[in-house]
Amino acid sequence: MSIDIRKVTVLGTGVLGSQIAFQTAFSGFEVTAYDISDDALKAARDRFDKLAAIYRDEVAGAGAGKAERTAAGITLSSDLAAAVRDADLVVEAVPEVLSLKQGTYEKLGELAPERAIFATNSSTLLPSALKDFTGRPDRFLALHFANQVWKFNTAEVMGTPETDPAVFAAVVDFASAIGMVPIELHKEKAGYVLNSLLVPFLNSGMALAAGGYAEPEAVDKTWRIATGAPMGPFQILDVIGLTTPYNILANSDENGQRLAKWLQDNYIDKGKLGIATGEGFYKYS
Repeated sequence: MSIDIRKVTVLGTGVLGSQIAFQTAFSGFEVTAYDISDDALKAARDRFDKLAAIYRDEVAGAGAGKAERTAAGITLSSDLAAAVRDADLVVEAVPEVLSLKQGTYEKLGELAPERAIFATNSSTLLPSALKDFTGRPDRFLALHFANQVWKFNTAEVMGTPETDPAVFAAVVDFASAIGMVPIELHKEKAGYVLNSLLVPFLNSGMALAAGGYAEPEAVDKTWRIATGAPMGPFQILDVIGLTTPYNILANSDENGQRLAKWLQDNYIDKGKLGIATGEGFYKYS
């Protein structure tokens, strides 16, 4: 029996959640974006309008008003029950805090229809740490996107031993349908492929700056010149936004917690969260 995904709900409208919702709607799916308050949804509407401008300039086929229609067509909701009532697929993109995600799935499992597939966009957590809270471990897996989904269009699909193979296949097909390149993982790995490579790289860059060895600009310059890469670790961090790296570090080992405190004291507490706020390690117009 084939699994039909038409209605998609995205939980969380932060930097990546808003991109997932927009890309999905742009690809012709019916999308609801959920967040916890009207203030959060107002910020989400602003993000969608900014994404419309980016798509109009950078994405083929986004002209003639399509990008603007995409933004306007996304339903916003701060009522979780209403947001997931008719969902075929729920993509969870809430902050990278295990207890928060677990609590979200406990509520979600009671409110969503039985047919609904749940997918976590968690950057580093294993889906096995969440599956028992979903009430449907056979219909649960990880679906991880890279930031700037319209340009860096990978979608890593990673199940647990309990994930129904038909569900896995349906999510791979969905990823393709929204213009992503599906990357199938054969078993669970914290960080998937992308973050298994990226997170140690970013942490090494931060350790150099936090330890007083070199300024962020010098670290980035070294990496760009010596490797030919378009961006260094701190430029990448500004694109990601500093909140997610902070949450990952704050919930890791002692060295990670030291880096988290450095991020908090020098950047986050000063409102320097990356490109989204106009300043992180660099300033943006």
